[in-house]
Amino acid sequence: MIKNYIIDTNVMVHDPDFIYNFEDNNIIIPIICIEELDNLKKREGIVGYNARNAARALNNLRKFGDLHQGIKLEKGGTIRIELNNSDTSCLPNGFDFTKNDTKILAITKNIADSDKSISTILVTKDLYMAIKSDALEIVTQDYQNDKVTADELYKGHRKITLSSEQMGKIEKGGIPVPSDFDFTLYPNEFLDITSSSDNGYEVIGRFNGKEIVPLKYVDDVVFGLTPINKEQKMAFELLMDPTIDLVTISGGAGSGKTILSTAVALRKVIEQGIFRRVIFVKPVVPAGDDIGFLPGTEEEKLKPWMGSFYDSIENLIDLKNKSKKKNDKSKKIKKIDEHEVKKTEVSVSDFIDKFRKSGVIETKTFTYMRGRTLSDALVIVDESQQTTPHLAKLMLTRAGFGSKFVFIGDPSDNQIDNTLVDEKSNGLVYTIEKMKPFAITGHVTLEQVERSPLSKLAEKSM
Repeated sequence: MIKNYIIDTNVMVHDPDFIYNFEDNNIIIPIICIEELDNLKKREGIVGYNARNAARALNNLRKFGDLHQGIKLEKGGTIRIELNNSDTSCLPNGFDFTKNDTKILAITKNIADSDKSISTILVTKDLYMAIKSDALEIVTQDYQNDKVTADELYKGHRKITLSSEQMGKIEKGGIPVPSDFDFTLYPNEFLDITSSSDNGYEVIGRFNGKEIVPLKYVDDVVFGLTPINKEQKMAFELLMDPTIDLVTISGGAGSGKTILSTAVALRKVIEQGIFRRVIFVKPVVPAGDDIGFLPGTEEEKLKPWMGSFYDSIENLIDLKNKSKKKNDKSKKIKKIDEHEVKKTEVSVSDFIDKFRKSGVIETKTFTYMRGRTLSDALVIVDESQQTTPHLAKLMLTRAGFGSKFVFIGDPSDNQIDNTLVDEKSNGLVYTIEKMKPFAITGHVTLEQVERSPLSKLAEKSM
């Protein structure tokens, strides 16, 4: 049955391609929402970018008809801009009638009351709008098109039991997938395997699309860093593998997402030269002024946002210095005095500035990525749970030849500051679910906190 969908502004900003996702139903956009798009068009960052894109999409429809009368869409539905039905007398006292949200609610209620034979639904991503709609008995829905519907997010690994004989064959090279498996294995999914007969015998296997094979890079050390737990070893395998073009890593604070990714990046870019540069990208979701209002150059503006990368590089430099001093002592070359050690140690700022000036390290936000093609680069996107699915797709379409992308973040609701997304609709979980069937992608969820006891306690208890 045909329905009327009233579209809130935040839906258009969340996904500028919303027009094509309502099948044969009627899309109704209150004129107030167009005014709000107009006000948002000069905003810095993804909000302004998506507002302009949504306006362009609507403008492209004008050649097919009149937006006031309604334009027929390819899938059979219609789209129109609503200029009438703005009488707020249908709302009870208590509402602030100067607010645009109140006017949108009034338009929705008037349209719903004018024709009871057709369902009228307000589509919004605004929690407060949804609460007020419910109080008015207006049917309300979240924008569902890019929302992950899986009950449990794909982890990229699972626990199984096999015979010791099978496990031994995996360690020696691999085995075909056993015929009695009653679940689907995705390419590059990991198996945490325990023996059915030998207590304490454990193996980590990886499904390469054909067989269950052993890990290749489990004994490697990068920038003085080695993976600590099983999930870190799995993530490390994906990061190190040159055949994997997209790695997604999710996990809570202190699970090792950023430092693992940064260590592998420095190894592959600076030490091995496999990639020409490493690009650190972070979505800017400010609590106050947006990035455009901060003083200075692009690099100076971004520096406060790049703390996680700076911290990781600093820790890696410390690890490498400690490893070097340990090796020097074991080789008994000579005793290194304190002054000599300080001379050889490099500060994180000096390290980053040196490689930034040579073009080896770049720090970017999405605002500065439009129109670029990133070739021969290892691109790490931190806090990717702050992105919309549309923005995640936009980022991945920047991929040029010889590039590798790494999306990291914590998709739980308490780590999301972007009001346009939640734990089921952010760019990280959307990318994980959409890309899991492909051989050139891989995902791992990190479940253990490897920081201090205090960090572990906070992660579990707060």
